[in-house]
Amino acid sequence: MVTREAPVAADTEGQQRLKMTYEEFLQWADEDTHAEWVNGEVIVFTPTKDEHQTVMEFLFALMEFFVRFFNMGKIRLPPFELKATPEGSSREPDIMFVAGEHADRRTRDRVAGAPDLIVEIVSNDSVHRDRVDKFEEYEDAGVPEYWVIDPRPGRQRADFYQLDKHGKYQPVPVGEDGIYRSKTIPGFWLNVNWLWAEELPDPQLTFAEIAGFPPEVVAQLRALKAKAGETR
Repeated sequence: MVTREAPVAADTEGQQRLKMTYEEFLQWADEDTHAEWVNGEVIVFTPTKDEHQTVMEFLFALMEFFVRFFNMGKIRLPPFELKATPEGSSREPDIMFVAGEHADRRTRDRVAGAPDLIVEIVSNDSVHRDRVDKFEEYEDAGVPEYWVIDPRPGRQRADFYQLDKHGKYQPVPVGEDGIYRSKTIPGFWLNVNWLWAEELPDPQLTFAEIAGFPPEVVAQLRALKAKAGETR
């Protein structure tokens, strides 16, 4: 059995790796472990940067408000395991959405099977992993929608993919208005310019806009928020 004191090696990207079987990985990892098991190796993640956390928290809040309000399914964050195929890797996507009709894929321990949507947020050590390795894995597993968000200064980019009828990812261009519309979360849209703002929008007010609340209601919510800020 592998213990937490097992020798750790660093690869060329600075990631820590351990050799072990998937069964050993399950015994080794606990609820606070942020790591993935791939081809007999465990990749232990380094701490993320502020821009990564900021974008992940914003997207999670926005999607969680929308999905919960319309009772569409569940959103999950790491460390929570994805085993998209029984024989495949054990991953921990930055954000997963599992639709209500696929609730049986969400167990107490992991998502077993393809989530309906995955978001990966690029870090310096995850470029190849997110854009090549996971792209191919999620495509092969039949994940219908995949977002790759790169918030790194000077490299800001958002790519959106949806499976075509042949089970291959096709890039979905963002409209001239900067808006991307999700296929697997009907009615949900995202203005990618929000992601690069010096200060990201308030997710609750943004949810109200996306959900189609009447403009006067959104304006009233903004006024209430501003008033609350003045009293602090």
